[in-house]
Amino acid sequence: MRQKSTGEFIQFLSSKGFHLTDDDIAFIYFGKQYTGACDELVNVAIETTLKIQVRFDGSYYIALLEALEQSGAQNSYEAKRFIQNKELVTNT
Repeated sequence: MRQKSTGEFIQFLSSKGFHLTDDDIAFIYFGKQYTGACDELVNVAIETTLKIQVRFDGSYYIALLEALEQSGAQNSYEAKRFIQNKELVTNT
């Protein structure tokens, strides 16, 4: 299965009823550029932020994205494993 780009993931979320504001989307791309994270890690950070915060929280998202980058996660599997090991969510 092909991994969605961040743009495709945002469109997918919108189709499921999770509408992000233009400011949220701009911040998502800022965080991606700031950390140098790949789309897979960005998408996991967005998904986890929405699951935990029940809305998009920019500070939580950027902190999580930085943690994922520092953990050395290279793909969504490793990112989700890191999140589970940190007990941020029980099932990502």
